[in-house]
Amino acid sequence: MARVCQVTGKVPVTGNRVSHSNIKTKRRFLPNLQVKKYYLAEEDKWITIKLSTTAIRTINKNGLYSVVKQLRKEGQHI
Repeated sequence: MARVCQVTGKVPVTGNRVSHSNIKTKRRFLPNLQVKKYYLAEEDKWITIKLSTTAIRTINKNGLYSVVKQLRKEGQHI
């Protein structure tokens, strides 16, 4: 479970690669994951999180501390 966003839970999904002759073979669609370091001012420490770009926008909108508080409530170790 390495390619999982810690905030949104996005994982790779499967689909088909379709050739010009309409032959279908399996492929994977990987989420756009980034490893980001954030400074958590309330606890005076740096945290590293693996995020999708959608989750980065969520942190920008709601604030880092509220997202971290919600993740800890769900049982993740951050």
